[in-house]
Amino acid sequence: MLKQKPLAAAVSLALLGAASMPALAQSDADNVAVQKVEVTGIRASMAKSLSVKKNASANIEVITAEDVGKMPDKNLADSLQRLAGVAVRTDYDEAEKVALRGTNPDMTMILFNGHAIAGADWYVGDQGSSSRSTSLSLLPSSVLNQALVYKTSQADLVDGGLAGTINVTTRKPLSAKEKISGLASVGASYVTLPGKTAPDLDALINWKNDANTFGFFVQGFANKRYIRRDTASRLAYGTSSGWDVINTNTMKGITDASLAGTGLKASDLNGVRMPGSMSTEFVEGIRDRKGGMVSFQFKPNQDIDVSLTGFHARMNANNYGRLKAGAIYSMLLGKASLADGSTTAPFNTNSNGQQVFASIRNPVIVNETTMYGDTLRVLKSADIVFPDGTTPQYIGNSEGFYRDGASATSSFLDLDGKWRVSPDLTLKTLLSTTRGVGRTAADQGLTYARFGTGVSYALGSVDEAPYVQYQGTGAKPDQLVARTISALESIDKEHSAQLDAEYRVEKGWIQSIASGVRFADHRRDSERRYPAYRTSSLGAAPAGAIPWPSDFGNDLAGPAGWDNTGYTFTPEMLKAYFADNTKETSDDFERRIATELHVRERQSSAYAQLNFEHDRWSGNVGLRFVRTQVNADIPTPIPAGACERAAPNQPAIPCAAYPGAISTAGELQPYYDNQTGTDKFNPRAGNMYYFTKSDRRFDNWLPSLNVRYEVQKDMLVRFGASRTIGRQNYNIVGAGFGTPTCDAQGCRVTGPNPDLKPLTADNLDLSWAWYFANRSLVAANVFYSRIEGYAKTGTSGGATIDLWDSASQSLKTYAVNTSQQQGARIAGLELSYEQPFGTTGFGFTSNVSRAKTKVDDGRPMVGASEWAGNLGGYYENDKLSMRLVANYRSEYVNSTTAPAPTANSQGLTTINGVLMPSAPTMASPVTTLAFNASYSFTPYLALTFDATNLTNVRRAYYRYSEQEQQKLDVSGRQFYVSLKYKF
Repeated sequence: MLKQKPLAAAVSLALLGAASMPALAQSDADNVAVQKVEVTGIRASMAKSLSVKKNASANIEVITAEDVGKMPDKNLADSLQRLAGVAVRTDYDEAEKVALRGTNPDMTMILFNGHAIAGADWYVGDQGSSSRSTSLSLLPSSVLNQALVYKTSQADLVDGGLAGTINVTTRKPLSAKEKISGLASVGASYVTLPGKTAPDLDALINWKNDANTFGFFVQGFANKRYIRRDTASRLAYGTSSGWDVINTNTMKGITDASLAGTGLKASDLNGVRMPGSMSTEFVEGIRDRKGGMVSFQFKPNQDIDVSLTGFHARMNANNYGRLKAGAIYSMLLGKASLADGSTTAPFNTNSNGQQVFASIRNPVIVNETTMYGDTLRVLKSADIVFPDGTTPQYIGNSEGFYRDGASATSSFLDLDGKWRVSPDLTLKTLLSTTRGVGRTAADQGLTYARFGTGVSYALGSVDEAPYVQYQGTGAKPDQLVARTISALESIDKEHSAQLDAEYRVEKGWIQSIASGVRFADHRRDSERRYPAYRTSSLGAAPAGAIPWPSDFGNDLAGPAGWDNTGYTFTPEMLKAYFADNTKETSDDFERRIATELHVRERQSSAYAQLNFEHDRWSGNVGLRFVRTQVNADIPTPIPAGACERAAPNQPAIPCAAYPGAISTAGELQPYYDNQTGTDKFNPRAGNMYYFTKSDRRFDNWLPSLNVRYEVQKDMLVRFGASRTIGRQNYNIVGAGFGTPTCDAQGCRVTGPNPDLKPLTADNLDLSWAWYFANRSLVAANVFYSRIEGYAKTGTSGGATIDLWDSASQSLKTYAVNTSQQQGARIAGLELSYEQPFGTTGFGFTSNVSRAKTKVDDGRPMVGASEWAGNLGGYYENDKLSMRLVANYRSEYVNSTTAPAPTANSQGLTTINGVLMPSAPTMASPVTTLAFNASYSFTPYLALTFDATNLTNVRRAYYRYSEQEQQKLDVSGRQFYVSLKYKF
């Protein structure tokens, strides 16, 4: 009796339904013909996934197309979060970005058919973030054939996955059982918060010839979903945003007299933490995703196999955000509103010719213990009021921003070939190109100042909206104070080529030797455009404001009597306002060089890997060499007045002092219709920029070892050791200088650090798995990673730059806050247990993971959750299948996956004389519940129902502790129903 070796069986099972692409082709042998298995239903799909996992040399997790069809998931991230050690970042309660083993999504490499896929984001805030994490919102789960999640690395894997690598394979036309087959799905989506229904369509057809030598498939999808998010937050403008401390030296309305009857003196409030604002927000929009995939496969004989696969998806996602923001700090400081949102002198409050300061009445102060162990005091509730008889003063802002033409696209085209030169030598090649574009045609909005005499607030628990009420509003009409319009485009693209060879030896322990080379050319570009206004006047505000929805905040658990009202304008009103008040100048003049990003990264690599097997042992050992060359054009400011700026549509003006000066870019300088007096264009005003070229090269050697030992027939032990690499986010090495700030401590400006090396991690992994019955598993993994090169943002490396300070109208020297590098550690444990209940049709799946992270500076790792877990139950018979799954993720630092290189997120803050790390924004633990059901009328016709976010979770965020509530979101339940026909 012939026994299939585990190494070969691993690949055979992994390739079921579609051969794995060449980037991973080098792994786990291809020598044995693929065994075809009929797969239907939940139980069969679980058996298939477990078989792949069991026979692999590396420690992997597996998701198959059948798994996806039996889970309530709408994109690949939704599906991947069901696996042990996987956590996701969500947006409007749809999973979007994937993180492995307690790390940030930037540390996970996501491949499609063995090559990178260019990322794109639909939201304007993410489009400019320059993150490496791949957004999966454009990739419906229906495109997946199989996903292999590599928790241990090996030399033949594409480099870049510091924490792990996920390879998603698509269907192969010749793997279909029938000559012609397909699927058509017609359905609809409904989300409770917006209360709207949208179509959900998917179709696939597969054809192959009788000789099984040529085939193709074509897939198309059109998925639409309305979204809405209701929010209570601390967001505001200027000094009123976020949290800070009370200072009675500047908050002169806080006196012993104003606190009479409270038992407190003014000095007792110094250093107490308090929110700068009480705000409410809501966003409405649409996610309209359309796209498709096509694949051709030619296999004239058993020795040659060539496939061409193309994919394209576009998501149109116009969205409209409204904000009603408080201004508690501004009131206490006696400051009025400015068009730019700042509160600096001489723009003071004015009542009967006198500056007035709000006071604090009825304060309730509690103690908190921060995440760093320090004890602070927090003002949990208070009345912030101006003196009796004061005329209405600035108390906050209202605004509406409509993002027209918001979209994201993602595409790839790959050509892979396999040639068995001889019975022992196989060559594989993969050529690929991929491009992703995130674009917002017009991010346009108006900001109004609101007036009143006071505000009362009371913070509750972290997952309940706080109480807030404004006094004396309506006595003075709101005033238009700011207008903003811009366009943003971010392009991510890569071309890659690789060649792999595997030579079968089968002598002693050595089964085969694999080697290969790869080259990739990756570019990331981001640019923003700002149209010119016709006049310096804000002009007439839109008429006909409409109130917020009457049900706003109903799901935020706000207390009785809290203010959940507001006003807004229709998108058409905003568009009409900006159409009347802006004009065309030139594409060059609308540029803002300061915000541009231009980074090119060339990756070259070569590897050698030995695959071994003997008796109960199998595995691989290898070495990969990686060279990374990074080129960045860094926007660098020129002192104001040093060069002359060209008017729109005029040729560039040379500048002798700075030959590289980009004189055609407007950099937000006005160019009004009226060219007289103060409105006349000043060619010497404002900063001008040139590009500083950086060129850095980094070499890394990445050894790896994977050992699999069969303790007994169904019990395995695996050990993995490797060094992996992860590259720094693009903005850290190539972003321009920005956010200049001057205070008592001096002047600072953010800036990049092109000298940052790639991150490296030394990893150890030990796992045990017992497949004690059919479709059953109990497993335990322990792992450890030591990371070098983890970015520490918000640090000063001693570099300085001279910039023009508009407040003092003088040239000042700014210290450059940038990024440095440090170490980090991750240690963790993963437990998995799944089992059917005999022949009843019932069964369950479960897993839990703990990843303990430690960064050298003592701060939590961005995006890292210590705990994650899944618990699911299912039932299935010949007609009906049902699945209920719960997913848990513990608290983590909530930040863009690409934080600004010098943001103070990792700086220090002095509170009550104690120097401590600045407070990050933490996301509270969250548990979600989802359900899937499918009923088969015939073997070809089925009705499916999916429900996600069944408990309508409130996602809560806080600062140093849950006493410092920062934000609370709710997005509504989502329901999907589809009628599916297979042929």
